[in-house]
Amino acid sequence: MAKILAFAGSNSANSINHHLVKYVAKDLVEHHVRVIKLTDYSIPMYSEDLEKSDGFPGMALALRQDIADVDALVISIGEHNGGWSAFFKNTMDWLSRIDRNFLAGKKILLMSTSPGQRGGVGSLEQAKNLLPRFGAEILESFTFPSFHHNFSIETQEITDETLLLGLKEVLSTFAHQIK
Repeated sequence: MAKILAFAGSNSANSINHHLVKYVAKDLVEHHVRVIKLTDYSIPMYSEDLEKSDGFPGMALALRQDIADVDALVISIGEHNGGWSAFFKNTMDWLSRIDRNFLAGKKILLMSTSPGQRGGVGSLEQAKNLLPRFGAEILESFTFPSFHHNFSIETQEITDETLLLGLKEVLSTFAHQIK
């Protein structure tokens, strides 16, 4: 049984990426999955001056340790103007300053969703290109388009059968690869 940390790269109180992460976490029943909110780790905006004067923020160090303690990650990344949100980038900036290879040995399921038809594909592609620089091994990826049309917030279920089948296949492959 692998230990998995799951989170959305969003600071929105109503994050659709967090809804997707929670949905995926309940489906990975053969593994121990811990879902967190990155907003619970209060991390200031990165500044070289702040790093020099105060060192690394305690919450950034705590998040780094939480990542170190697991075998795999499930990350759903929101998209702002075709790329990562400033919030997620800031988190990655601090973590990579603490340890350039903070994702070494971590197997990752990378996802994105958005209200639009592209499903956050820009941020997903950015993450697929950049996270391996920090040691990540991206095993699977999935983009979920038109979130509000294809997911019911009330029932926490995927309403589009094709997307459901596609995600189930990705989850099955990921779950098998991290055993």
